[in-house]
Amino acid sequence: VQLVESGGGLVQPGGSLRLSCAASGMILSVFSSSTKAWYAQAPGKQRELVAHMSTDGTTTYADSVKGRFTISRDNTRKRVYLQMNNLKPEDTAVYYCKISSESYGTEYWGQGTQVTVSS
Repeated sequence: VQLVESGGGLVQPGGSLRLSCAASGMILSVFSSSTKAWYAQAPGKQRELVAHMSTDGTTTYADSVKGRFTISRDNTRKRVYLQMNNLKPEDTAVYYCKISSESYGTEYWGQGTQVTVSS
């Protein structure tokens, strides 16, 4: 299993990006029954949870991104997305996708994608 992230880049403050995480080699039943999450790690800081989606689709967000970021999934394509709107310089970080399943005892991380918000 491999999680492949894409969609990062350089964007001006106020702009938008959509990150994508593709679960390659993961069977559909595992993907569907897994929790999905996006983490951000800024330079010199610990990796922090940004957005989380439970197995029933319930979503939670860090206070710093509420109302600006949205996590979503496409079970058919086995993809997880993070829509990022109204980006701020403090959102600059490497963003990681995590897919984990208590039922199957699995946890997978992506390699990270850089998001830089700067004018």
